[in-house]
Amino acid sequence: MSSHDPHLRTPSGKPRLRSFGVALDGTPGRFNAITDVPGVSVGYSTLISGDGQLQIGTGPVRTGVTAILPRPLAKLATPMFAGVFSQNGNGELTGTHIIEETGAFNLPITITNTHSCGVTRDGTLRWIGRILPDALDTWGLPVAAETYDGFLNDINGHHVGFEHVAGALDGAAGGAIEEGSVGGGTGMITFGFKAGSGTASRIVEWQDKRYTLGVFVQSNFGKRRNFTIRGHRVGPELAEPAIREGTPRAEKSSIIAIVATDAPFLPHQMKRLARRVPLGVAMTGGYGYHSSGDIFLAFSTANPNAALAISGRMAGADFIPDVDIDPFFDAVVQGVEEAILNALVANEDMTGRDGNFVPALPKAWLKNRFG
Repeated sequence: MSSHDPHLRTPSGKPRLRSFGVALDGTPGRFNAITDVPGVSVGYSTLISGDGQLQIGTGPVRTGVTAILPRPLAKLATPMFAGVFSQNGNGELTGTHIIEETGAFNLPITITNTHSCGVTRDGTLRWIGRILPDALDTWGLPVAAETYDGFLNDINGHHVGFEHVAGALDGAAGGAIEEGSVGGGTGMITFGFKAGSGTASRIVEWQDKRYTLGVFVQSNFGKRRNFTIRGHRVGPELAEPAIREGTPRAEKSSIIAIVATDAPFLPHQMKRLARRVPLGVAMTGGYGYHSSGDIFLAFSTANPNAALAISGRMAGADFIPDVDIDPFFDAVVQGVEEAILNALVANEDMTGRDGNFVPALPKAWLKNRFG
């Protein structure tokens, strides 16, 4: 593999987990990203400015917006069969009630910081009203999610605006995507290391067909002592480098995971996939502690006509039998584990508000430990 292999590095050259020779399960897609699922695209707005003492409304700013488009632009109004699962509900993901009720959603997904979740939801509606005005003839309920970045970011300064939401949505693209401190993941922390946005994918063969399952995480959870890589409890080896606190750190941690696939599944099966996300989180040492908002969404791009279900016509849907779903469970667990670790690896040290400092996972240690 060359240094330009997207399995090894992000488009900007940041390392990914596989560049350190860590053995992983499963077969990744072309870019090892959620964008391997045909039609899915990802965009970011990243806001980094200022240093020093916190001045609410001024900064320092370490935040952003991530946008995930489940379908190509012209088809964003077409629903996707979907399921949601909350392992620990100390967080927010809008649109969950209608997903639970109807087993479907439409429109883009956004992920940001806790105090900007409403902005990204409303910004999505404004953007759709401009891009696809016919899609909002009646109403829309976009999916918007959040995790807390207040240790590094002026979270009460409300720096995310509608223009940043539109920028992330307008910039959404397929192919290889950035990871680490970008988009909504800009100010996030995992196991006491700098983390944020991460992705991975797996190819699953069923009968004579090849399907793709992709994962995207905004990773902001976990205690250092529990940190695990490929079954090795490494947290106790990594007491240093440690977080340095200019101000006391609030115990606010979460993980949002989005699972996408082009495999045909019904809504109850998508919920089953979402329920397997915590197993991938646990592979890295996540235990779903009290303060953690661990909320997961899985959707399928298959069966668009059935999901749309036009009035007055009989609707039919293809689906893989439940008895054959296990390889897709494998793919979810494998993809979530790798996406979290990619979010950690594709990162550098960050200093934010009040001099609060979060170190990156040491790359020399990782190479010596697993290479």
